[in-house]
Amino acid sequence: MADSSFDIVSKVERQEVDNALNQAARELTTRFDFKNVGASIEWSGEKIEMKANSEERVNAILDVFQTKLVKRGISLKALDAGEPQLSGKEYKIFATIEEGISQENAKKVAKIIRDEGPKGVKAQVQGDELRVSSKSRDDLQAVQALVKGKDLDFAVQFVNYR
Repeated sequence: MADSSFDIVSKVERQEVDNALNQAARELTTRFDFKNVGASIEWSGEKIEMKANSEERVNAILDVFQTKLVKRGISLKALDAGEPQLSGKEYKIFATIEEGISQENAKKVAKIIRDEGPKGVKAQVQGDELRVSSKSRDDLQAVQALVKGKDLDFAVQFVNYR
């Protein structure tokens, strides 16, 4: 019997981020506390740019956006938001969406699987993902539970389960 396997990845669906951003922008136009403060949220290249005329308002925009991301099923670990910066008369926050597992994070997860996971489970780094294989599907499910239970500083998904 061939080995069963799955991949551990860190991907975010761009369309869901777009939808969350559009919902947040729509909420900014309708909420009373965002009237006359120059509040906006939009894509700026690969970054998300939030603007308002005070630091509290720009942080509130970030909070609204984070709420919309959570409602759309996107982990906040994938969002890397900077600190508010004064730019002219307005405050800005730039945020990026982190995708892919870095080599060092993949090695950390592989070490966790090796040390704490069931025997006979192999983990190998393949680019920005981690392939986990074993003869037993039950062992693979145990590894998934183990990885979900760890508090990693990046979002993980399990794909290509076969």
